[in-house]
Amino acid sequence: MELPRQAAAGLNPMKLGVVIALIAGLIAAVYLYAVIGFGAVWDAVARAGLGGLFLLCLCQLAVTGVLALAWWVVVPPAFRLSLGRFFLARQVREAIAEISPFSPVGGLVTAVRLAILYGMNGAYAAASVTADMTTEAMAQVPFLAFGVALSLRHLGELPNSDALLTAMVAVLVLAVPAIVLLVMVQRRGAGLAERMAARFLPGLKQGAGFGEAIHALYDSPARLAVSATLHLVAWMSAGLTTYVAFRLVGGKVSLINAMALEALLCTLRSVAAFVPAAIGVQEAGYAMLAPLFGLPAELGLAVSLLKRAREITLGVPALLYWQGLEGRAALRKPDPAQ
Repeated sequence: MELPRQAAAGLNPMKLGVVIALIAGLIAAVYLYAVIGFGAVWDAVARAGLGGLFLLCLCQLAVTGVLALAWWVVVPPAFRLSLGRFFLARQVREAIAEISPFSPVGGLVTAVRLAILYGMNGAYAAASVTADMTTEAMAQVPFLAFGVALSLRHLGELPNSDALLTAMVAVLVLAVPAIVLLVMVQRRGAGLAERMAARFLPGLKQGAGFGEAIHALYDSPARLAVSATLHLVAWMSAGLTTYVAFRLVGGKVSLINAMALEALLCTLRSVAAFVPAAIGVQEAGYAMLAPLFGLPAELGLAVSLLKRAREITLGVPALLYWQGLEGRAALRKPDPAQ
């Protein structure tokens, strides 16, 4: 297990930053609940009950299904796994991003690892996750623009909203060139990316190289377009899930406003992507944005708490499944590099 120890040693400063961000987020979340009143928040959550939590879990599983399909579509047919395995890998990726103390990058690496364990060529596993991440970012741009455009009037009524508006507009302005740069780096810097990935994922050494795989994926604009479209559907579906969550806790909000609120929250999470699981960011976002759409801040916190419960309900089994799969792989092939 020498490589993981070396990697961990090299990431100590980064880990310290993650821990500080996590602690700061927890403090902010606890402070919000204390100021607004945990009793009022809990009363709203109690209205949803276990039945509401179950419904919210079903909604999220449907969204994950669309995300899995978007990943499946981008892969050349000769290298595709079953859609069910893409779904499981995507669910694990979501769990790592939502309830673990790791950054979303950890979820991406784990998705690659799972695809390799399922039998996909290592290079195509890494390339497919990279391309899927890119088409997801492409779809996020119009979704964010929709939310910001619809909410400009509401944000203008918020005291000291200039900094928030500036941050949101900056995310949108920088998003397009950032995606273009990302694609260029993937295509022209594939050799470097392959060498870095192979250090931690030995499966990438087998078969076609990462550069060949990424070119094969990007040489099909039709698959990329379908994948981006499906991701946009998933983003809009996330807004529908937010609408359902507010209705469950007693909040009366239109579907279009719920989607706009979710888009704005997504922008905030993008700005604070370094905070693990968006702890504190999600809570502050809902508490701050809900009143803009005529909803009490405590209902915003209630929705955040309900979504946290959904993330744990779906995420813990996914993480246990992943660990079980890794354990079986270790027993089958006791290779320290794996």
